Amino acid sequence: MQRYLFNFYLAIEGINANKLRTFLTALGIIFGVAAVIAMLAIGSGAKQAILEQMKLIGTNNIVLTAKMPGDDNEEEEEAAADAGANSAQNDKKPFSPGLTLEDLASLQKVIPNIESTSPEIVLPTNVIQSAQLQKARCIGVNNNFFDLNQLNLDAGDYFHKSHLEGGKPVCIIGKNIQIKFFKDGNAIGQQIKCGNTWLRVIGVLQKRQASKESLENLGIRDYNSDVYVPVTTSLLRFKNRAKITAAKLARRNRRNSSNEQENYHQLDRAVIRVGDSKQMKATAAIMSRILKRRHNNIVDFEIEVPELLLEQEQKTQDTFNLVLAVIAAISLLVGGIGIMNIMLASVLERIKEIGVRRSLGATREDIILQFLFEAIIISLLGGLIGVALGILSATGIASVAEIPTVISAWSIILSFGVAGSIGLIFGLFPARKAAMQDPIKALRSD
Repeated sequence: MQRYLFNFYLAIEGINANKLRTFLTALGIIFGVAAVIAMLAIGSGAKQAILEQMKLIGTNNIVLTAKMPGDDNEEEEEAAADAGANSAQNDKKPFSPGLTLEDLASLQKVIPNIESTSPEIVLPTNVIQSAQLQKARCIGVNNNFFDLNQLNLDAGDYFHKSHLEGGKPVCIIGKNIQIKFFKDGNAIGQQIKCGNTWLRVIGVLQKRQASKESLENLGIRDYNSDVYVPVTTSLLRFKNRAKITAAKLARRNRRNSSNEQENYHQLDRAVIRVGDSKQMKATAAIMSRILKRRHNNIVDFEIEVPELLLEQEQKTQDTFNLVLAVIAAISLLVGGIGIMNIMLASVLERIKEIGVRRSLGATREDIILQFLFEAIIISLLGGLIGVALGILSATGIASVAEIPTVISAWSIILSFGVAGSIGLIFGLFPARKAAMQDPIKALRSD
């Protein structure tokens, strides 16, 4: 043990005698370790963000969104042109009933892979309570909405069967609505006015924590700031855009002549849960064909599979992480080669020192230990500085570029362990070369 400690002490003396050379030697390790930590932090952050997005949209979900004809939809224009060819003699445009509750019922009846559907009717409104007013959204939903979006109640109950079938004036409010209008926190059983309709609060949702960026990327509303009513209540007491009246027909004729469009969709959005995730694409394709037939070949809807989009995003991120890993590995390799080159040059400079030590009784093992300790110490020092630089880089990237980063303990341990291993591996050859020097020739060298 004393011999090991003595050789370790000599290695530290050799490093102190050449501080600048030591720092330059460690630069490759410093930047390599920093790159590894920053890369792993970016990869972990991106993965965590994608997992959070998956929680927001749920799993095995297909999102069906209502669109107006011609809204950047070439497929719709071609389909409408084909459908309009038969009615060209009458100079009339094909009619679509829009996205309705009957569409969802038809899809669920025809496609056995569909487990549940969640319609959504979004109506901007004013919320009034206790002489306070705030702009908000009144969302017509059923109980599947809360299940598919993993929204739990903080107080009260979900909608009962009588609420859903009879169009009762009841609502469930988001946490922000409760905080705004009910200072005492007791909202259950109290009245709140949405537009011209008074609603009785039967439930309050738990606050959903989600970043603004995640909500925007997925096109999801802030669930905490909405008022939720049964879908039948929304249609009966607020507005049913699918209802055809004489006044609506007159407005539609005027809009057709001026190429203006009015939203005729009963539903704004629907989320459909599929039983078998392997059948997501096939189910989406069947849904598209059924809806096109029901809408007279007018594609006034959009079907998205968020899970597949997020999986593709994950694949892209994995590719990006692999590129970063290769760059970091190259940096570490260059750092290791730099250590080996400098240590080989050090052996040539210190031949006389090696000869003196050998003549005083040092064995080849002692010479190997001395130079090997030097290489390992340089690598570990570079690793420590690289860890600090990597943490600072990851933090800086997160704040400046607004990219989520997660620094984990295992990434620091991994990069530090790699740095020590590089010192051991790339320092072994110079150490053996120093030990193989002939002590007599070494003493004769100038």
